[in-house]
Amino acid sequence: MTELLVIGASGLAREVLSCVRETGQFDVVGVLDDDDAKVGSALDGAPILGPVSYALRYPAARVVVCIGAGRARERVVARLAGLGVPAYRFATVVDPSVRVPSCCEVGPGSILLGNVTLTAAILVGSHVVLMPGVTLTHDDVVEDFATLAAGVCLGGGVRIGRAAYLGMNSSVREGTTVGSGSVIGMGAAVLADVPPDETWAGVPARVLKPADAEAGARG
Repeated sequence: MTELLVIGASGLAREVLSCVRETGQFDVVGVLDDDDAKVGSALDGAPILGPVSYALRYPAARVVVCIGAGRARERVVARLAGLGVPAYRFATVVDPSVRVPSCCEVGPGSILLGNVTLTAAILVGSHVVLMPGVTLTHDDVVEDFATLAAGVCLGGGVRIGRAAYLGMNSSVREGTTVGSGSVIGMGAAVLADVPPDETWAGVPARVLKPADAEAGARG
């Protein structure tokens, strides 16, 4: 059985541990976390072995990064790459309730939890997190490091940008784009394209924090 290291002692890590134990696909070696206070304890029975750099001590083990925020997940993946962890070591975790049709593609390092639905011609990038009950319909593209919380629903032909975050039970109209790094609030209904690095919420969703707001405050 393939060994697995879980990166980040988080709630997402607990969900991944539950998933991989159900499938029996991986033998969990343990959890890596940079918080020294956690080292020597356990997360749902999995020992917390040490910092992220300990991935080098287990060269045969696959790794999955269980950090909810896409940008933070991206930084950890870049750090692991800088340590010499090759791309092929990143594991893809798919709950046994999820069917991935042959016309769909899921990238390495991605996590698909219970009852995620993929229909046709869907591209899920690398290190994407799809929480329980997410629905992706035909021709959707979810770029690397995006996070879709529980119950998110995308119409056909939607594109979700790199490291975007969609809150629980939000929905996106068909043919619409959510830009990289943007945040969509819980229950929001996105009916128009969302520019990169903006925060939108409401029904219909409207901008709460424009991309240039922080820069303007500094100026």
